[in-house]
Amino acid sequence: MTMTTLILVDCQKDFHSGGSLAIPTADEDAKRIAQFIRDHATGIDRILATLDSHQKLHIANPSFWVKPETGEHPPPFTIISSQDLKKKVWQPRPDLSFQGPLLDAMLHPSVFDGRPAFMKEQNSLDLEKYCIAYAERLEAKGGFQICVWPEHCLIGSTGHAMVDVIQEALYEWTEKTGRTVEWCWKGQNLLTEMYSALEAEVPVSPSTALNQELVDSLRQSSRVLVCGQAMSHCVNYTVRDLVQHWPSDKTSQVTILTDCASAVPGFEAAAETFLKDMKEKGVMLSTSGELTL
Repeated sequence: MTMTTLILVDCQKDFHSGGSLAIPTADEDAKRIAQFIRDHATGIDRILATLDSHQKLHIANPSFWVKPETGEHPPPFTIISSQDLKKKVWQPRPDLSFQGPLLDAMLHPSVFDGRPAFMKEQNSLDLEKYCIAYAERLEAKGGFQICVWPEHCLIGSTGHAMVDVIQEALYEWTEKTGRTVEWCWKGQNLLTEMYSALEAEVPVSPSTALNQELVDSLRQSSRVLVCGQAMSHCVNYTVRDLVQHWPSDKTSQVTILTDCASAVPGFEAAAETFLKDMKEKGVMLSTSGELTL
């Protein structure tokens, strides 16, 4: 039995025109994605849609950080290194509170060298110590530092929703095929970044560790097609993680729809490197118009 799965990565309003992190060509990408779904409705057996899902005080949002001397938040696209944190160029705002059930949900007791190393009296988290350790582990992965993004995809906001043109195509696909779209939220944990839909950049809890159940279900597909936003970030790292856990002799089963994803402006080189790396690993690159199902 063959099964074709389409993964829609973060096709949300905040990444499209009028959104807080709009990508200039995302609207055109969305139109092509919607048309692809309509043209191949009966050939697509499964659709998995990921949703970037943040709260205001997420570690990659401006409100999490302050400049100690002034209390000012960093502007979007500020890069914060572990050395910046050690020198107190930036620090987590001092009134942030993580304790009790919220802390238990976000940080596993064994995180890093053990959660007690980051605890203050009254069982609250020492955020300065935690953030330095987090930044060091992020940097150790290579190519990563904390990037402060414009607030985007806040849970409950309009920008969190799927962009209309694709949502309409999904409704039509469901009506035509009798199948249901599967939704995968990512990014809810305030204390780690999660570009990939499969695993956080620095796993700190069971919900941010590798989603083995999702990986196993995707591996039941004979073909996986991936598109969405952004080619430089969430498409990039979702596909990298998927390929890492895919049989090495079957990576040609994974296809990136190259005209249905775009890079965040300023990160075009990351997108180009991603496509080059995936092609070398045997992943297929195709436009939506070239692909036949």
